[in-house]
Amino acid sequence: MDNIKSYVGQHKDRFINELVELLKIPSVSADSAYSQDVINTAEAVKESLEKAGCDKVELCETPGYPIVYGEKFIDPNLPTVLVYGHYDVQPPDPVELWTSPPFEPVIKETELHPEGAIFARGACDDKGQMYMHVKALEYMTQNGNLPCNVKFMIEGEEEVGSPSLSWFVERNQEKLKNDVILISDTGMISNTQPSITTGLRGLSYVEVEVTGPNRDLHSGLYGGAVANPINILAKMIAQLHDENNHITIPGFYDRVEELSREERDEMAKAPFSLEAYKRALDIDDVYGEATYTTNERNSIRPTLDVNGIWGGYTGEGAKTVIASKAYAKISMRLVPDQDWKEITELFTKHFESIAPKGVKVKVTPHHGGQAYVTPIDSIGYQAAAAAYEESFGVKPIPVRSGGSIPIVALFEKELKSKTIMMGFGLDSDAIHSPNEHFGVFNYLKGIETIPLFYKYFTEMTK
Repeated sequence: MDNIKSYVGQHKDRFINELVELLKIPSVSADSAYSQDVINTAEAVKESLEKAGCDKVELCETPGYPIVYGEKFIDPNLPTVLVYGHYDVQPPDPVELWTSPPFEPVIKETELHPEGAIFARGACDDKGQMYMHVKALEYMTQNGNLPCNVKFMIEGEEEVGSPSLSWFVERNQEKLKNDVILISDTGMISNTQPSITTGLRGLSYVEVEVTGPNRDLHSGLYGGAVANPINILAKMIAQLHDENNHITIPGFYDRVEELSREERDEMAKAPFSLEAYKRALDIDDVYGEATYTTNERNSIRPTLDVNGIWGGYTGEGAKTVIASKAYAKISMRLVPDQDWKEITELFTKHFESIAPKGVKVKVTPHHGGQAYVTPIDSIGYQAAAAAYEESFGVKPIPVRSGGSIPIVALFEKELKSKTIMMGFGLDSDAIHSPNEHFGVFNYLKGIETIPLFYKYFTEMTK
């Protein structure tokens, strides 16, 4: 694979242009208005896998959006790598905060990306990172140096909790049989210090509804006399944390994995500047659970956050009204040993218990998943570490991510194989936010590095 850098350099413009075309399709899985665009994206991914060299590619029907499955087999005696990714993206809202239209990709220079970054919804999460694997396969098939078998499973519902994926995995275990699963849907510390994500937090996502009177009321005639659902909801949410930002739900921490002082000290070796962190977010201080550092709060500790809240009149001008209903969406990031279904039940019971008389409370679970940790002594991790070191010239650091990919725990349960998370994005790439972007350097470096994983994994497996 000595010629990989020259191959990427030779085809750089085409690789970028192909990704740009994919990013133009608004594959927002959360909004049914984009359903045809999601399907069109699946078709585009299928075509790209065929052109990259897969012998077999198909759109597999599910109860929801189709899963793109592809495979390239060279020898049944060689190991098989299963690549997972997703072609759906988050909604672009709030659109007015984008500096360029979210589905009209542009390349702009930034402080961290002097060679340019592609600005578009899905650039990093996950179209750009998923497409690195397609181009890596193209390189290996074009140059005849694919060292093992490869399968692709690219879904279109990751951003809404992958409701159809477990259905598909349970029914296609033989089709998906593999020796290791490879995912690029995470990030790394910096462009000069690569890292490998070894842990993901779990997730419980719920929507709450507080109902007061049977209709919206005049705030002058009824204000102070009946419960205002918006006021009540705000008070209830405030009660979910104490003065130390500790979550108050009874039993919430019962199963939380407590890391040793030695493990926490090892995590602290990862380069991190608190001042740079605050500066990047334009905040004057950080905020979170007492006695834990910023990097611990966003990786090894569970959290509870309000992701959206609404009710009453929010249009232009004034309308003096007490709303009949108020709503909020709440997510809880979970750590190893916490069961997301149990946490959802604990939340529901507690939230209903703190509601005062005069209102009714309804909790609707949306989706969730278990936390995951992959061991650093596995062949998959060691192969990834060797690939990063050869590509970047620096040994990668193992880190735990604050994000969630609920299907990773499902893969281990159903397919009995470990998952390796080779991410190439940066924390500053604004995934799920306006102005999401992915560095051109990161995109091309991913294409350079992924084939090295195949090489080392095959060598280490023999």
